[in-house]
Amino acid sequence: MARLWRYGGRWALVYLGLMTAAPAQAAGPLIWALGDSLTAGYGLPPADGFTNRLQAALRQAGVPATVRNGGITGDTSAQGRARLLWGLRGLGVKPDLVILELGANDMLRGMPPSQTAANLDAIMAELKRRRIRVLIAGMRAAPNMGPAYARGFDPIYPRLAKRYGARLYPFFLDGVAADIALLQADGMHPNAKGVSIIIHRILPSVRAALRP
Repeated sequence: MARLWRYGGRWALVYLGLMTAAPAQAAGPLIWALGDSLTAGYGLPPADGFTNRLQAALRQAGVPATVRNGGITGDTSAQGRARLLWGLRGLGVKPDLVILELGANDMLRGMPPSQTAANLDAIMAELKRRRIRVLIAGMRAAPNMGPAYARGFDPIYPRLAKRYGARLYPFFLDGVAADIALLQADGMHPNAKGVSIIIHRILPSVRAALRP
């Protein structure tokens, strides 16, 4: 069952199961992936999306985690910031970890890196205030954006990780970007094989971020 939810002047389809308070915390850790199309699983069957694959990989590794999908295709850092609070409320319980994966759409639209940095900083500050651990999944500027843009954009993620004492995964598409065998026809989003590479590479960082 789903309902249209309005935020930031936009409508988004939200599954009511994510907006209903759970009676109790799950036996294992709860992870919320707050992001855009890369965490939403754009163009893929649900079973092949990032969050489902990450949950399966964690459980196979002996970590009984639940991974909730907080990705919305097309979201910028500003839109992610706008839905942060109701997204946290929708989980019903405080997550043990938030994977923050935003900024790619800012870059693709040529938004000033200072705006992206300010939005991500606000998200990080709120999560720290709530004592929620964060794994920042970084992004890098596409080559066509030029070196000047990259100098302003790329350092955002390591700088915020250092400021807030968060764990950093430097580049979400590491090992996948620019490899047509691992991307969908649009040349931007990973296919099922690409998601497998992402999961394999990010899994140690997720496990480390879950440790006390």
